Amino acid sequence: MKTNSKSLRVRLIQLILLPLTVIALLLGYWRYSVAKDTAEVLFDRSLLATALAISRDVEISGGDTLSLTTQELMRDAVSTQVFYHVTGPAGIYVTGYAYPPVNTAPAPRTGERRYQPQYFDASYRDEPVRVLRLSEPSSFDGVSGDSTVTVWQKTSGRIDFARQLAARTASVLGVLLATLCVVVGFAVHRGLRPLLDLEDAINRRSPNDLSEIRRPVPREVKSVVSTLNRLLSQLRQSMSDHQGFISDAAHQLRNPTAAVLSMAEAAQRAQTEQDRAFRVDQLVIAARESSKITEQLLSLDRLHRPAEPIDPKPIELGGLVQSVCSDAAGAILHRGIGFEWRPAAQPLWVTVDPVLITEAIKNLIDNAVTHGGNTMTTISVTLQDVDDHAVVTVFDDGKALKAEDQPLAFSRFGQLESSQGSGLGLAIVETVAQRHGGSLAIDVVKNGASISLSLPITHRRQDQA
Repeated sequence: MKTNSKSLRVRLIQLILLPLTVIALLLGYWRYSVAKDTAEVLFDRSLLATALAISRDVEISGGDTLSLTTQELMRDAVSTQVFYHVTGPAGIYVTGYAYPPVNTAPAPRTGERRYQPQYFDASYRDEPVRVLRLSEPSSFDGVSGDSTVTVWQKTSGRIDFARQLAARTASVLGVLLATLCVVVGFAVHRGLRPLLDLEDAINRRSPNDLSEIRRPVPREVKSVVSTLNRLLSQLRQSMSDHQGFISDAAHQLRNPTAAVLSMAEAAQRAQTEQDRAFRVDQLVIAARESSKITEQLLSLDRLHRPAEPIDPKPIELGGLVQSVCSDAAGAILHRGIGFEWRPAAQPLWVTVDPVLITEAIKNLIDNAVTHGGNTMTTISVTLQDVDDHAVVTVFDDGKALKAEDQPLAFSRFGQLESSQGSGLGLAIVETVAQRHGGSLAIDVVKNGASISLSLPITHRRQDQA
């Protein structure tokens, strides 16, 4: 999975400034368009004023000369040179530059519109120009008719003027953006100060300090701190459980290990072969018990790891329980204890990890054998369908086990009285049941002890003819 290495400060500044920069660019483009349109209007009006002044002077002087006022207007009112061409009635050349730009567009209809100013774009000496043609009724040397004044100007001046306006706007926007960068950077730095203080406080903690964070933080970060405190609490509890487990495991393994060592030393010192054989048999029993406790400890530790995956599969529970009972029946009957298996009326399908469920049922049966006492005469295993749950019940008629004994009996290393067991069997069964969405409970019976393992039935299969 990809991780974003950018700091929160950089991300906030980017999220704030990038939209502002885009808006500034759009405003700059819009301002340039407005400046361009403004330049068109101003320059067109300047051309019109120049054309009217030239028309007036030509009519007064007969085309001989332009007034000083008109010349100053042509020189000062616009940023680039203005060219002009004047024709009298019947198209007679009067004054100005020869060969004015030609309008390639269709000529306007005769009538009132012919006296309106006509603007068009053309080319003059291979350069683009803006042209104004103005026709007015006039009279030269006793000849009456329409005189035409044509003025034109290079469009480069208009573009330069628009660029100057846009540049001024861009400089203003640039200053504003630079100011915003400084202000936003300072504001983000100040706004993130509580987080930086929180980071500094966490960095100063020792690895063993898992206490809750009680530092005041902004409202937006409280949920993060609450989640972190919850994680620290769970970590404290997990470490406490593991430390307790290691301590209990060391305590439980000490006695079997000492017994194995004692048996081995006794076998080594045996005087006769018969005594040696007896000691070796005792050593094997002690080693087997030590191995059993070790396996139970490993199973319990694996089950208490939330990240440890299980491998659930749909199985018919009756067949699995029957297989476990078949394996255990020989040893139980050899002890002189009766053993009975009562299957369900129909197949019960559950989705479970077969290995874990097998171990759980073995532990239930072993618990009855270990803690039933000398008065026990029979053990029965029953499988029933109760409220869409498959319930495996192990009953023995030995020592009584009450429902109020459940917390102690199901705890790790918990024993109601001293016995050969390790106190891990029922704790393992309860954990297996919880990992599969089931439960373990001590049943209320008149005599003996009855413990039920309940697992949800996932689906039912009907035999088809």
